Amino acid sequence: MKKVLKPLKSIIKTLRADFAIIFERDPAARNWLEVLLCYPGLHAIWLYRFAHWLHQLKLPVIPRMISQFARFLTGIEIHPGARIGMGAFIDHGMGVVIGETTIVGEYVLIYQGVTLGGTGKQSGKRHPTLGDNVVIGAGAKVLGNIEIGSNCRIGAGSVVLKAVPPDCTVVGIPGRIVHRHGVKVSALDHSQTPDPEGDVIRSLIGRVEQLERSSEAHALHPLNSYLIDAELLKNVRPRHLIPSDHFDRPEEYEGFSEGGGI
Repeated sequence: MKKVLKPLKSIIKTLRADFAIIFERDPAARNWLEVLLCYPGLHAIWLYRFAHWLHQLKLPVIPRMISQFARFLTGIEIHPGARIGMGAFIDHGMGVVIGETTIVGEYVLIYQGVTLGGTGKQSGKRHPTLGDNVVIGAGAKVLGNIEIGSNCRIGAGSVVLKAVPPDCTVVGIPGRIVHRHGVKVSALDHSQTPDPEGDVIRSLIGRVEQLERSSEAHALHPLNSYLIDAELLKNVRPRHLIPSDHFDRPEEYEGFSEGGGI
């Protein structure tokens, strides 16, 4: 009897956590009946848990049929072989894909359009592993056998191809770490996600405006056109004075592709 009751208690605890977390993460959740009937993320998770249980029993075909039925019903595809911890919440959920060897920790928040997928036809472990309390923004893609540490946030639309340590914020294509061990913010507060590309663009716009003002000043005072502003030529050297090994060095640009140049 104990062998039967112990796993049953664990299943009930997991299902209750899946249900209760919705009220913490979604301010639109007003009552239990609405959540039970109108939340496709909850339906997909519960159908996945049943399919996963059958998959562990080595039952052929039927677990995949259940996952395909869940996909038809909710727009969310979760392979029965994936491992998802309790308290996972898929908000809205349309277009979410979770691959066969994916491992998802507890209390993970996933928005619509997220893909936890592979990068090819490798065998064995080929999908990501997510720690606890990870937040993945809408449309983000986490690809390959990589590990995303606990308490990480993946910005909307990001493509993450490399492992991320715990307590980091990742944005961009490819994903770059822009925040690590910083001030703790609400899991739903996407407005606090840094925008490195925007910062660079704003800096360039400011520089262009400065040059335009300088050009207008020279146009208004023709005599000044024969003078050279030393500030404009700061750090400028003729090409023939620069050592030849300064050019064609691709490693200098690798930092930018990884976020080092921003």
